[in-house]
Amino acid sequence: MASSLLHAAVGVLLSCCLSYAVSDTGIYCPTTCGVADYLQKYKPSVEADLKYMENKLGEIANLTKGAQDTVQYMRDQSVKAQKSTPDSYLKSSSMLDDIIRFEKSIVAQEEQIYALQGILESNSKRMLDLKQMSIQLEQKCKEPCKDTVEIQEVKGKDCQDVANKGGKVSGLYFVKPQQAAEEFLVYCEIDNFGNGWTVLQRRRDGSLDFNKNWVQYKNGFGHLTPDDSTEFWLGLEKIHKLSTQSSIPYVLRMEMVDWSGVRKYADYSMFRVSPEQDMYRLTYAYYSGGDAGDAFDGFDFGDDASDKFYTSHNGMQFSTPDKDNDKYDGNCAQQDGSGWWMNRCHAAHLNGKYYQGGTYTEKDAGESGYDNGIIWATWHSRWYSLKETTMKIIPINRLTGGGQNAGVKQFGDI
Repeated sequence: MASSLLHAAVGVLLSCCLSYAVSDTGIYCPTTCGVADYLQKYKPSVEADLKYMENKLGEIANLTKGAQDTVQYMRDQSVKAQKSTPDSYLKSSSMLDDIIRFEKSIVAQEEQIYALQGILESNSKRMLDLKQMSIQLEQKCKEPCKDTVEIQEVKGKDCQDVANKGGKVSGLYFVKPQQAAEEFLVYCEIDNFGNGWTVLQRRRDGSLDFNKNWVQYKNGFGHLTPDDSTEFWLGLEKIHKLSTQSSIPYVLRMEMVDWSGVRKYADYSMFRVSPEQDMYRLTYAYYSGGDAGDAFDGFDFGDDASDKFYTSHNGMQFSTPDKDNDKYDGNCAQQDGSGWWMNRCHAAHLNGKYYQGGTYTEKDAGESGYDNGIIWATWHSRWYSLKETTMKIIPINRLTGGGQNAGVKQFGDI
């Protein structure tokens, strides 16, 4: 079993390390060098376990052989007794019954031994596979051992700090917010003006299912890549640590692309996400600009006079299908199949279901029939799902005095 588990773990690690630097749980995935170290660490104990099993099977086989010899001896004695006196015959019949019972017990033990031998042979084969894999990994990691995923060397408390310390190119960086227990990997967008955006969310092509539970939204899911080609959610706990660490508040920028290739954005100043005890509540001071409109303030859909009030997002706690924190009698996240800062329910929802082509209907939305796409109601209809989205933050002082114009230009150049 130990060999089987190790073999499965190595398979997962290998597939992960071919192209990604972060796993579904948001934890850094080691490259081939890390996998080789992993193998070297556990291989001796697995080999020792297999050797122990071999010895035990040998002992059992010897005991069984001795029992078989005993059965044969008892049979011989029974035959001799049958040829003698009647009393001896009766005794031998009773003895024969005992022999038969004993023999059945031996047969049952032999069947178990055959099963154990099969397991041993299977584990031995897997051990050989592991040894071969280890040799291949060691060959890949001969001096110098270079990671297959490029992670930039500069570190900071966020991507702006990384840019201030010399980070020049967009890519993967380790950051450690002031209250974080350990560093974690993020994708940084760094432009020619020295602006360092920390990316919190990315939708590109619908390849990642955003229908996740509370723990997954807390820890993060998806994959980070150096070429920024994949979809991900960084994780509420990381977003909380990033957004609350500094006396200088952050701006949250929501960038969107529709199916005609048109790009728009919306900025929210003094953005914060509270800790888990407060269900990662979203707050901001004001909408500070953008051509996508202020969907976070709610939208009048024309269904009810209270539409705008009940679809605003400022001050809302985060909800997932398995953890309902919204203002609705039902569960907005469950009917939409994704996590978000739900009210009753939303006018903006960038974690919604991905619809190819953009337009969809109540029938497409499934049993609930509610608007569950990637929505920004102040730009497109609730029945239009956007093609690409990005959520990213930057300290507010980087966007003052004309900084916003630079940010818009940078977005257009993506």
